[in-house]
Amino acid sequence: MFQNMLNSLDPYTMQILVNIGIGIILALGLNIITGLTGQLSLGHAAFMSVGAFAGALLTIKTGVPFYLNILLSGLITAVVAAAIGWPILRLTGDYLAICTLGFAEIVKVVFLNLEVTNKALGLTVPTPRSDLSMPVIVLIVVVLVIAASAFIENSRFGRALKAIRDDEIAAESMGINIARYKVQSFAVSAFMAGVGGCLYAHFLGYINPSDFGFIKSIDMLSMVVLGGLGSIPGTVFGATILSAAPEFLRFMSQYRMLVYGALLVFLMVFRPNGLLGGIDFTGLVLRKLGVKPRGEIRKEGGH
Repeated sequence: MFQNMLNSLDPYTMQILVNIGIGIILALGLNIITGLTGQLSLGHAAFMSVGAFAGALLTIKTGVPFYLNILLSGLITAVVAAAIGWPILRLTGDYLAICTLGFAEIVKVVFLNLEVTNKALGLTVPTPRSDLSMPVIVLIVVVLVIAASAFIENSRFGRALKAIRDDEIAAESMGINIARYKVQSFAVSAFMAGVGGCLYAHFLGYINPSDFGFIKSIDMLSMVVLGGLGSIPGTVFGATILSAAPEFLRFMSQYRMLVYGALLVFLMVFRPNGLLGGIDFTGLVLRKLGVKPRGEIRKEGGH
């Protein structure tokens, strides 16, 4: 029934909703490395492109089932991220940002010169064979990614990432293997980007290496910053706004980045943590359910 309801929407609305869903997946992936771990990455579009081309080539060359294709695209991207992340994640701050930016440009140039990716002409991606329509698949993946992000944030792994974000020296003194956790967070982040890239390629039906440039990475970073670094609801909210914004700003498309820049400056002045940053949604939900968060229980026990 739900699938029939989605299919009844006009193609324009459907495209906006799917773009929002893919934007949420990509932004939540970036939130893990930037929001939770505190590492600035300006090359997230590179991992999206790896997932997009991996998914497209798997469909064209092998014809694997689409569900398996999504998983394989994410895994391939995660392996690439782990291989790249091991040397560069020893850097911090501006140096790391520059390295990720350079990596993104290298990936784009490589794809522009490979025969298998059809060079600058790009690839036409066949419609995937699936019992479910693309909007339903995207919605399912969005729900899974949100659930996975919430699980990671509240797990031991997530707490270690937050410790690294807050103070690397203190985290290392407590026995946290900083290099290993950074690479793992980078791989998880890239896995989600690869999944989003695979969905993007099959939804549009055509991909070109030039589509995954620096501006794409900035778009994703803007989603995370707008909603609030480290905030899952904030990231979802920011991705929803900025994914739908180009459709509402078509009358001034050439000034879109100007609007984004002004919005971010306004945000940094009046709301430095983002629109929903600094709000403990997990604690609010638990209190509504009559359950006290762990921190409050410990405080009471301490008194």
